[in-house]
Amino acid sequence: MKAREQFQPVQSPAPDRLLTSERAAEMDQPLRQPQDTPLKGVRSNIVQSIRAFRVHDLQETAAQLGQHFLYANLAAAQTKQDVLDLIAQQFTFPAHFGKNFDALYDCMTDPLHKSGPQPGFIVVLEQIPATAKFDKEAREQLLDIFRDAADYWNDRKIPFRCFYSFR
Repeated sequence: MKAREQFQPVQSPAPDRLLTSERAAEMDQPLRQPQDTPLKGVRSNIVQSIRAFRVHDLQETAAQLGQHFLYANLAAAQTKQDVLDLIAQQFTFPAHFGKNFDALYDCMTDPLHKSGPQPGFIVVLEQIPATAKFDKEAREQLLDIFRDAADYWNDRKIPFRCFYSFR
């Protein structure tokens, strides 16, 4: 009988008996720890397809990590100028943005670097057009700009991840 008593489960207090401060502390804890972000296992400086990720999850991850989140939906674009206009508008580039690939690179690197220490970047380019006026070569040039920006930030030990999808 004595041995049986030793293995009796200990009753824990009912959930409704938790102290208010304990409940508040529990609710303040993030559901996902920083090391458990969707980016776990993703290199810190990369340009890759968004296939395995949802935009909302990437946006939440950027907020959790204190990083910039830049999003451009390019579904309405047909040409290179359309793509550059939409990126400039949705990334809130300055009015003097030159609307060419060199100016895009400059806006993704130089002014940001000069504005002080950066926490990192998560960039999403959704629905890059695949049209006759924005062909495979133009798409590769666009992604090369973001690859070059990733290299630029990598040299400065700043995470820069760019995710894209084609329409």
